[in-house]
Amino acid sequence: MELLDLTGKIALITGGSRGIGKEIVKTYAAQGATVVIASRNLDDCNKVAHEITQEDGKAMALRCDMANLDDVTNMFKVIMDTFGKLDILVNNAGVSITKPSLEVTGENWDMQFDINIKGLFFACQEAAKIMKEQKQGKIINISSAGGIKTFKRIAPYGASKAAVIHLTKSLASEWARYGILVNGIAPGLISTDINTEQIGDEELLGKMLNMIPLRRLGQPSDIATMSLFLASDASNFITGQTICIDGGVTAE
Repeated sequence: MELLDLTGKIALITGGSRGIGKEIVKTYAAQGATVVIASRNLDDCNKVAHEITQEDGKAMALRCDMANLDDVTNMFKVIMDTFGKLDILVNNAGVSITKPSLEVTGENWDMQFDINIKGLFFACQEAAKIMKEQKQGKIINISSAGGIKTFKRIAPYGASKAAVIHLTKSLASEWARYGILVNGIAPGLISTDINTEQIGDEELLGKMLNMIPLRRLGQPSDIATMSLFLASDASNFITGQTICIDGGVTAE
């Protein structure tokens, strides 16, 4: 479909070396975008970039620790030095620590907030500096159903993801005048290599499925296709929204 074509677009996906991020990378590349894959592990990013180029796609790997603001700034400098523009930013990098709230340490808290919201905000800021001059751009922030609905043992994570939802609205309102559209996606329980152990536990999987009205886990492709829609011209009158893809979890 022509509206979903990303040919000629430069797209940066943080946390793009695995799981949902990797699926977004593959989806964008298949639609013609040049994808920049960023994460803390450069080797993993290079492997994904190689997969893309083997399929005649265009890709570049970058190392970036989203908790390190110098890394974040440098990432955008490299992109501008290489391509001279940035059309799409997907803030997918994130971290979750699961433990009872009574056991959460200051270090646990800081790690989740430094990556999930502080790093995300400054990535948005760096992207907006570029996109303002271009008078166009798309920013997509990956939040979580845990930022809307409470779940036990992930209180700091949920709070950080709720902050992402609010920040998405704030930036969308502030930057609309520059032609920058800012939206979010809130995934529910998605089957990825990150949660293979939990899915392999039949009892735990049963409890997870009982929480989901559709009675199945989501797939990375469920998130990637929505991300494609929000990155494409098909969504040019949508901004400030966070779309929940959770099989109905937050509807109850």
